[in-house]
Amino acid sequence: MAATTLSPQRAKRRTAFFAALAALAMLGLGFASVPLYRLFCQATGYGGTTQRVTEAEAAAIARASQGEGRQLSIRFDSNVNGVPWAFYPEKKSMTVGVGGKSMAIFIAKNNSDKPITGRAVFNVTPDVAGPYFTKIQCFCFTEQTLQPGQEVRMPVLFYVDKKFLDDPDDKDVQEITLSYTFYPVEKPADQS
Repeated sequence: MAATTLSPQRAKRRTAFFAALAALAMLGLGFASVPLYRLFCQATGYGGTTQRVTEAEAAAIARASQGEGRQLSIRFDSNVNGVPWAFYPEKKSMTVGVGGKSMAIFIAKNNSDKPITGRAVFNVTPDVAGPYFTKIQCFCFTEQTLQPGQEVRMPVLFYVDKKFLDDPDDKDVQEITLSYTFYPVEKPADQS
């Protein structure tokens, strides 16, 4: 049997088709990489990404965790990047029991003469504690708009999951730092 050969014109079209298909696939992966990475971090706690649960899930976990006994120091860090706000924790640190629900308050004040919308990005260190640091309610879940001179108190409701106690990487962890940085949210001109 003789092998079939493509005409040079048809071979060029076929190569161009596959090159275009590969380019579209790469473009699609480029757009999907950020949400896929975010999902990966949320599922695994990679890079200090905290977990998120509902009030009902937190209550069930807290009931199951009563009497764990280990205490941790939680330190709070606050930063701004490009927003003219004063932003700080009401308390610099607190001691919490593993498995127990706790609340921290952060205060933000808009020092400008116009409304400013910001979004908080958070991180937990050490990274190995991230999968066990769970937020139930947080101002970082949504954008925050402060009017000129407005000051607000913003709660963070959280707990450290009791599974933290079973992780050998966490046995020497005595302090966890929860850090927030507020960035401006750029609004389209017609929404300003």
